Amino acid sequence: MTYEEIISNLQKKIYHPIYFLMGEETYFIDKISDYIADNVLTEAEKGFNQTILYGKDTEPHTIIANARRFPMMANYQVIIVREAQNIKKIEDLEPYAKNPLNSTILVINYKYKTLDKRKTFPKLIDQKGVLFESKKIYDNQLPTWISSYLKSQQYSISPQAAAMISEYLGADLSKVANELDKLIISLPVGTQITPDHIERNIGISKEFNVYELQNALGERDLLKANRIINYFGANPSSNPVPVVISSLFSYFSKILNYHFLEDKSQNNVASVLQVHPFFVKTYVAAAKNYNIKKLVEIVSILREYDMRSKGFGNNSASPADLQREMIYRILH
Repeated sequence: MTYEEIISNLQKKIYHPIYFLMGEETYFIDKISDYIADNVLTEAEKGFNQTILYGKDTEPHTIIANARRFPMMANYQVIIVREAQNIKKIEDLEPYAKNPLNSTILVINYKYKTLDKRKTFPKLIDQKGVLFESKKIYDNQLPTWISSYLKSQQYSISPQAAAMISEYLGADLSKVANELDKLIISLPVGTQITPDHIERNIGISKEFNVYELQNALGERDLLKANRIINYFGANPSSNPVPVVISSLFSYFSKILNYHFLEDKSQNNVASVLQVHPFFVKTYVAAAKNYNIKKLVEIVSILREYDMRSKGFGNNSASPADLQREMIYRILH
């Protein structure tokens, strides 16, 4: 069951006796858990029927004892186990998973870890309740996630604006969602969000950002690249060197991969490089400006400056100087 399906069922008041929420991406785990905590019971019912337990302070037999109680003056009781990854022998919940109470909604937040789905315990949970694995959203998947998130709120976003947010905020979904929520408060429903909206409301410059730096380098536009990198040097907290280098490493690695593709159709390039189809043309254009030999050299340059930005072999150059020097070597 997907995150969207789980939330949809909860909104329809279709409940399961066990929700085992596991995986690396804590955002989805928190959203499901918080929705259940906030919406299943009324405020009057919560006093007797909603229990919060913490993994480091509890054991499986305590969870089972709580789960086997019946609700008081309510249809359900809710038990939420936070930080369940700290419970030793979580599989000792197996006896309860075999025969859970339908009047109990047991939510287990098992962050950063997963169960072996081949074993009996997770199979039982999957049969009797919901076994949800919250997988990490990677940087290249973030623009699509941003678009989907806004679509669920009845907004849309241009690919350029989605790329700006992705590059600036990274794959911290809680942070991204918070910024998007603040953004749409001031915009009419149905608005398509553009780079102008991002600049005015989130504070990301539509001209001086990593996405525009990539474009400038792809086009071998020395003047534009220098203007952007000088802006980065003057605003180091907003554009830290390691983040810039990581983004450029990903960008040039994709251009290098493009050269080796046999099928250079738009759909295949988008799929293999894991980019939005809208941006394929920029990678095609950049590949014409950088041959394989130069791209291998650039990857090596980026690795060198990544090490130097962390203090290895760099005795005097400032972060701004390092970035300017790096861009010069990429373009020459």
